[in-house]
Amino acid sequence: MKSAVETLNPTRVRLTVEVPFEELKDSLDAAYKKINQQVTVKGFRKGKIPARVIDQRFGRGAVLEEAVNDALPKFYTEAVNEAELNPLGQPEVDIKELKDNELLSFTAEVDVRPAIEIPDYSGIEVEVDAIEVTDEDIDTSVEQLRDRFASTSPVERAAEDGDVVTIDLEAKVEDEVLEDGVAEGVSYTIGSGELLDGIDEAVKGLSAGQEGTFTSELKGGSAAGKEAEVTVKVTQVAARELPELDDEFAQLASEFDTLEELRADSRKRLANMKQYDQATQAQERVLDKLLELVEVPVPEKLLEDEINTRKHNLEHHQLPQMGLTIEKYLEIQGKTAEEFDTETRDAAVKGIKTQFVLDELVNREKLNVSQEELTEHLMRRAASSGMSPDQFAQAVVEGGQVPMLVGEVARGKALATVVEAATVKDTNGEIVDLDDEDEDEAEAGTTEAAKDSVEAAEEKPEA
Repeated sequence: MKSAVETLNPTRVRLTVEVPFEELKDSLDAAYKKINQQVTVKGFRKGKIPARVIDQRFGRGAVLEEAVNDALPKFYTEAVNEAELNPLGQPEVDIKELKDNELLSFTAEVDVRPAIEIPDYSGIEVEVDAIEVTDEDIDTSVEQLRDRFASTSPVERAAEDGDVVTIDLEAKVEDEVLEDGVAEGVSYTIGSGELLDGIDEAVKGLSAGQEGTFTSELKGGSAAGKEAEVTVKVTQVAARELPELDDEFAQLASEFDTLEELRADSRKRLANMKQYDQATQAQERVLDKLLELVEVPVPEKLLEDEINTRKHNLEHHQLPQMGLTIEKYLEIQGKTAEEFDTETRDAAVKGIKTQFVLDELVNREKLNVSQEELTEHLMRRAASSGMSPDQFAQAVVEGGQVPMLVGEVARGKALATVVEAATVKDTNGEIVDLDDEDEDEAEAGTTEAAKDSVEAAEEKPEA
């Protein structure tokens, strides 16, 4: 076999491959065997039809086609390995010449990982938010905890903001009551925004036994997205009562004996959260600076596939779970379809560039992933997916996704290497030492930008 490579652009090549006919012998034998199992010829047992009879009855062309289809992946892979290419996705194969008993010639165009030069990144400087926990922050945290321990008691008055009402609902579309549009005994906190748009205005001012109507777009069910006339009847109004902020509350809501100890713990927890946010912010901003330094060509086909994948996942998986259409989503976001397309494209470009650059850093810095690191990453991914570690691990193995997870961890370590070399200052001008941050999270690539690597860009050298 002979092969040659022609560079079409920085991200696409054309392979030209010539295969002497004798190298097709194994594939020809396999083709005759396969056809033997699929056809019957009078006078011959199934599977025992001679090759010459198959040629006569079904044509030599059918055999050659079967043999070539069988052989192409092998010869393509050999040519890729010989040229030391890193292909992305599937090739476009074109058979140029097929001479029986002489020669097979074909070309294969495929996107490849571009050659990337990583410059010195030790001079990167970024600014992040300073870690400041104010008394107001602590007050808000304690109030949120206090709110969780609120009690309710029925009252003989009209419903007000913050009250918990028990209601019956009936939704009609075009004067027809929906089969799944009736609910009784629903508990709802006025102002929480947890039910239909317009319900707060309809319920406020109603006492137990009274009812009102309003129109709203249904978020789910058989008539999701349609305007419905909703009748709401209040069966009970209950006022929420917050516990007193004292030592007794601290003992009720926490393991602490005094309110002062509870507030001190809140300060510590808020500081830890802000410290984690600061580390994440540093990673994201360092990554942005790194991407500015590197010239990264993006394969158009890969970009197109990634944009389509992102749109498909949003429209067919994420939005339906929230009871939204793409039109409603854009309305809520205050974006036009053109703005959405631009943002999706920009995010896809950044995701592809991120993977290419971090993968190049993994190779350059010779970063390896240990079993312990992979296990820790798997545990985090399992927790975020709502699956047990065993279930998640089984799904990963069965789906052949182990290399993907290894890549995620390696890219996280690459990003951590760049962050470590960068100068990070807070808004007060103080140098931020990230060594004490959650290194496991940093090395696992937990920033949104680092996680935004493109699975479609994994190498798949198959015909």
